[in-house]
Amino acid sequence: MSHTAVTAPSVSLRRFGAIEASDVHDFHQVVLGLDGAMVMAVNGVAQQIDAGSAWLVPAGARHDYAGIGENRQLVLDLPATSLAVPERLFDRARAVTVDASLVQLVHRIAAHTIAGAQGDDLASRRFHWDAAARLGAALVADAGTAAGAQAAGAGLDFARIDRWLRAHLSEPLRIADLAAHCGFGMRRFHQLFIEAFGETPHRYLQRLRLDTSITLLADPRRSLTEIALEIGFGDQSAYTHAFTRRFGLAPGQWRALRH
Repeated sequence: MSHTAVTAPSVSLRRFGAIEASDVHDFHQVVLGLDGAMVMAVNGVAQQIDAGSAWLVPAGARHDYAGIGENRQLVLDLPATSLAVPERLFDRARAVTVDASLVQLVHRIAAHTIAGAQGDDLASRRFHWDAAARLGAALVADAGTAAGAQAAGAGLDFARIDRWLRAHLSEPLRIADLAAHCGFGMRRFHQLFIEAFGETPHRYLQRLRLDTSITLLADPRRSLTEIALEIGFGDQSAYTHAFTRRFGLAPGQWRALRH
């Protein structure tokens, strides 16, 4: 199957037919069970997916799939480095069990996907980024309780680190404190962080702050200044500059997009 270039995350509702099909693409993908069931095999390993489970498919991994009767799945297409998600989450293809809170999130997003994907392009883009940011955060949190969150021999628990960073977004990043929290010296920790997350701690934290702000912007009660301070920017101006550089719109414009 051919694909147009994917540069931003997107979510979609899909129904898989009974006839087996195959695919491979240059972006990561998460197939989250919603209604009914389907079977997916990645690199020869097959697993049935239904509500409460998901497939994590790394970029470049061939996958074969077929639906079982009537089914609907929520699919997250995730280009590398688009969203603040550790690269190690996609170090290999695997089926995972998801917890009740993620199942509820999947159903909430699915209920709004058709409406959210319609309308003008900018409003649709905002919907996809917001949904992807919420799903990404939940998937990483879920990985903390799943086998394989800490790669064998790597010694770095990416879910634990992501959780620590999210809890300290409003504070300056002190790598020495984070390294000590994980039981490493600074030099070794910096090396392991890049291996697990695909970039430096400061770069990952910057994207994490901006991803988090997308979900905060959905609450009209929060002022832009409050959001800026809550996610660790010194003032609204610094936040606006960073947000605009990444998303192409100022946060006020992003918030004003019609649903």
